[in-house]
Amino acid sequence: MNSASVALTTDRAGTEALERKGVDVRWLNCTAEVEGGGTTRSSPSPSASVRQVAHVDCRGRTAGGKDVTLVGKVTKEVNGVCVRGDLTGKVGDRTVLRADVLGNCDAAPSTGGVTPPTGGGGGARPTVTVTVTVTEYAQGK
Repeated sequence: MNSASVALTTDRAGTEALERKGVDVRWLNCTAEVEGGGTTRSSPSPSASVRQVAHVDCRGRTAGGKDVTLVGKVTKEVNGVCVRGDLTGKVGDRTVLRADVLGNCDAAPSTGGVTPPTGGGGGARPTVTVTVTVTEYAQGK
C-alpha cells in the first residue's frame, strides 16, 4: 500500500461520497500514513496474516465555509478507484458519512495505478499535486 495513492484515492472517492450526501465540498486535502512505513516487501504471495493499515486524515471546507473532515483507517486501496476501511466524514460537529468502502471497487482498475492529471484542467477538476499530501480544488458552480 502506498500512502500517496491512499491519500489521492480517499480524496477523490471521499469528495464524491460527501457530495452525494449533499455536502458542497469546496476543497479537501488528504494525508495518509501507512503503518510500518511503506509498501509490503516483494514476494509472490504475502502472508494472509500481514495486513497493512493506512491512517487517513482529510481536512477541507464547504462552499459555505464550514469545516469538513474525513478520517479513519484504510485497509485496501484499489488503483485509484476505491478504498476499503473504516471512515467517518463530518461537517462541523455533525457526522454526515460513515463508510467501509468509498468508490467503486468493482470498476476496472487502471493499469498504471494512480497517476495525477497533467495540464491545466481540461476536466471537471484542476490538476492534483501528489506527494503524501493531496489537495484538490473543485471548480465553482
